[in-house]
Amino acid sequence: MTRQEWTRVQARLHKLGFNPGPIDGLRGRLTLTAVRRFQRSRGLVADGIAGPITLAALFEGQSAPPPASIDAMPWFEEAQRLVGVTETPGPASTPTIMAMAEALDIDYSGDDVPWCGLFVGHCIAAALPDEGLPAVVLRARAWETFGQPCEPQVGAVMVFWRSSLASGKGHVGFYAGEDAGAYLILGGNQSDAVNTVRVGRDRFLAARWPLTALPPGGGTLLVDAGGALSTNEA
Repeated sequence: MTRQEWTRVQARLHKLGFNPGPIDGLRGRLTLTAVRRFQRSRGLVADGIAGPITLAALFEGQSAPPPASIDAMPWFEEAQRLVGVTETPGPASTPTIMAMAEALDIDYSGDDVPWCGLFVGHCIAAALPDEGLPAVVLRARAWETFGQPCEPQVGAVMVFWRSSLASGKGHVGFYAGEDAGAYLILGGNQSDAVNTVRVGRDRFLAARWPLTALPPGGGTLLVDAGGALSTNEA
């Protein structure tokens, strides 16, 4: 959903007495809570996802139709929102990254510790609060058993090996597209930032989908990205 569409949802929630927080078009925790409270009031599944049934109920009786888009992959929207976040050089750490760890109650010393798993964990937890996370969120390879298996598609959690298959080291991010030689991965700790990079297909281990989300349906996205493969994810 676009920011404009979320503004409409927030305004409607506010009018119906469900406080979404600031009407700013951002899907924050207050908005998520308001959606879930509204869903419970209508006897719907209180998952916080503004799907077609929830939107139809929310805008029932309105002259203007509900937003055309649905809240299909809120974790992926959160990942996109954070593009551009970077580590802080030296002994200091970026507050946004440290806040991710604090929200997940993870003892995290600083952003010099690989944070690709932390980034994925934040996005999932912020969007799907009832979704189970790996026991060790920071360990990229732990995401191989997250949720349910799926085909690589937009929004899927993608797990790769790093250094070597036998090393136990890994990388995790979200599928954002693919080309003939690589997957495009939106992730954290990619050259010390949140961005989209090309990760070689030969490193692929697993694609996973959240259990509490709408069913997989993102579809593959073929692009002509070009450029070098990612080698800096630690």
